[in-house]
Parts: sequence; C-alpha cells; structure tokens
Amino acid sequence: MRLIPLLLTAGLLSACATTPQMAPPPPARPDTTTQVPPTRPAPPPTAVAGLPVPQIMEGPGLGGIIREEAGTLQRRFGQPRLDVVEGDMRKLQFAGEACVLDIFLYPLAPGTAPVATWIEARRASDGAAVDRLACIQALSRSR
Repeated sequence: MRLIPLLLTAGLLSACATTPQMAPPPPARPDTTTQVPPTRPAPPPTAVAGLPVPQIMEGPGLGGIIREEAGTLQRRFGQPRLDVVEGDMRKLQFAGEACVLDIFLYPLAPGTAPVATWIEARRASDGAAVDRLACIQALSRSR
C-alpha cells in the first residue's frame, strides 16, 4: 500500500517534467484569392474626327526628327531598312553597325501626312536598349 502513494506522486512529478513539445503550427497564409474588381482605363484623348491622338516624344536632341515627315528622315538617315505601313501608322527602321533606330510616324490630324512621333533605339547585336541620341548621331548622314 505504501507503493500506491509513491506511484501516484511519481506520476504527478513526471507530468510536470519537461516533455518534447510539438512545434506551433505555421501562421495562417494570407488569403491570395482576394479579387479586386477591374478598373476602367481612362479613355485615350481623341482628335476632332474621333481618332486617337498619338503620343509625341519630347526631349533634347530630338529636333529635326520628331514632327518630321518621312522624306526629311530619309534625307538624314538614308534608305530605311524597313518601311512598314499599318493603317495610318508608318514605321521607318534605320540600321547600322552601332544600332537600330525605329521611328514611328502618325498623322497629327485627319488627312495630314504622318510625322515622326516616337523613337526607339537598340543594339543591332542583341536588341538591348541603347541611348536614343547616341544612335541618332551614329546613323545620321549630316554629322
């Protein structure tokens, strides 16, 4: 009988002893299924005839290119490697060892000739973007 109280005491003490505990559960992940309602983009500005107004690039060194017609650009850069017409847009592509220059032309008003509104420049070797002004200088005949 003396053994029973000893066993009960030992059982109680062993319950107080340190036992390996399980790691707490990971924190709940944030709900990634939250849906945000779509927003309507602002309508593009329109010209009088309902045609979109082209974005016109601005910046130093673009004089003599931006707002110029294709003939002026060809006199400056020579014969384009590509001359693509799609709708009222025209793209002239001039290329040399240093770079490739894409010039995008759009009419600024209905019924007018397209003029240069945007320029992009990249390396001929891998297509990586390059400084537009450096490319313009490298390809210009009137250096």
